[in-house]
Amino acid sequence: MIGQQAGTVYLVGAGPGDPDLLTIKAHRLLRQCGALVHDALVPKQVLDLVSESCECHFVGKRRDRHWLPQVKTNELLVELAQRHKCVVRLKGGDPFLFGRGAEEAAHLHSNGVPVEVVPGITAGIAAPAYVGIPVTHRSGGSSVTFVTGHETIDKQRPPVNWKGLASASDSLVIYMGLHNLAYIVEELIAGGLHPATPAAVIQQGTVAGQRCLKAPLQQLAQQVQSQGLAAPSIVVVGAVVDEQVAACAPQPAEAVMPISFESSSSSVQ
Repeated sequence: MIGQQAGTVYLVGAGPGDPDLLTIKAHRLLRQCGALVHDALVPKQVLDLVSESCECHFVGKRRDRHWLPQVKTNELLVELAQRHKCVVRLKGGDPFLFGRGAEEAAHLHSNGVPVEVVPGITAGIAAPAYVGIPVTHRSGGSSVTFVTGHETIDKQRPPVNWKGLASASDSLVIYMGLHNLAYIVEELIAGGLHPATPAAVIQQGTVAGQRCLKAPLQQLAQQVQSQGLAAPSIVVVGAVVDEQVAACAPQPAEAVMPISFESSSSSVQ
């Protein structure tokens, strides 16, 4: 337990990548924070908002590659709160959706550190929107499920029941699903989804490098491989894909991400 003079740690959602989708509150906190702890999926244009005196730390995670283990990240946040009045823990998308924000909030609270969540726009809604695909539609789907396709994030957690999800929701939005896509497709079809169910993959949604591939579910994994789509990508499965209105899609931002592990350091100024 640390003293009552500890600063506040803000768990801030950076949004899906387009800097214009950053919330006003997130923008204000980035301008005033004394320390910044950020993930990989945050563009340089957002990181540049902090002051030159801000103490910055990169703690990005990608599949099978963690720059700093989660336990160490938790400890770092507590330590920074002892030296700075305002600490921003910046996460791509929303901190409470597959962002481990709740784990960090619990750790900070248990150590006497004031903590506040600042929601952000999640890529699971924004990436499809940036190609004109809605995740719900009166005609195409009244329910949507957000699910992680990264089965190995926590081996103690029961695996996703893909067969069950096949009949549980009108639409599926899958994060981190490319690595296991062939298996996911196989399980969804085995669970009852028609092989011709509309599906889409949006790579690097909202920023430079955005690509969209649409295909029947049974062909999705093969086409992703043949066309060379890569992470970060969002997968959408369901009739909503056929409700696409490409004319309403915004222009992707001239922002580049993710930050590569090779070019990043543990302290980024």
